[in-house]
Amino acid sequence: MNILISKRGGYCYGVQRALKLAMEAAENSPGPVHTLGPIIHNPGVVRELAAAGVSPVETLADAGSGTIILRTHGVTPQVAADAEARGLRIVDATCPYVKVAQEKASLLKEQGFLPVILGEHEHPEVVALIANAGARTIVVEKAGELELSRIRGKKVGVVVQTTQASANLSALVSRLSPASRELLVYNTMCNATRKCQEEALGLARRADAVVVIGGRNSANTTRLAKLCREVQARTYHIEDVSELEPEWFAEADTVAITAGASTPPEQMAAVADWLQELSG
Repeated sequence: MNILISKRGGYCYGVQRALKLAMEAAENSPGPVHTLGPIIHNPGVVRELAAAGVSPVETLADAGSGTIILRTHGVTPQVAADAEARGLRIVDATCPYVKVAQEKASLLKEQGFLPVILGEHEHPEVVALIANAGARTIVVEKAGELELSRIRGKKVGVVVQTTQASANLSALVSRLSPASRELLVYNTMCNATRKCQEEALGLARRADAVVVIGGRNSANTTRLAKLCREVQARTYHIEDVSELEPEWFAEADTVAITAGASTPPEQMAAVADWLQELSG
């Protein structure tokens, strides 16, 4: 079996930075250390952090005292202010690309544009973007969701969830352009995400089967699997090597492995080892 392993899959800079900040907080902070929600969308990594003394909480009230780590997806300005008011020590692990998207969302509101966010409605990153963009914000996950009557003849500004796909942005811009009076687009897609998607598609076209590793609650991993499945139907999204089934790879001469931005390299290596053992 020929095994193709993505060079761009797995931990991105924002995730590496967040995990480094979390471990530093665990080693140096007096009192309990918590993350507000899972710091990244990878259950295995979240369990490892909990074992090291950094456990997730759902609300600031649950944290009580000590240190609170703001996860990579970012939080609303109101949540950050509340954490400060409660006297919690704040470690901001928000991905720098997410920070840029939040700044652009605020700028659209200040400049009088009707903000349109391309992203998943309930995703924590999008929730924070809405808080920065204001109450008038329209959120769409796909261009076809947008009711043109809501934007016709208006100044419209676009901000993108960092883990979106380029094709989704192109489709949205094409839909907005004829109807809006003025259109300003901030392409706030993460460059690392875009390159990972492009590489994964290239590998999927060469492979007889594809394994995509990452949390099922991870937006970028789910989108990566969806993109690969569009060119290779035998695409399997797993969280852990234990989920692999030998029959998935029957008569597969070439298998590609890629992973979402929250996936550690050892999980990719474990899948490669499993496939090598399967092929004898």
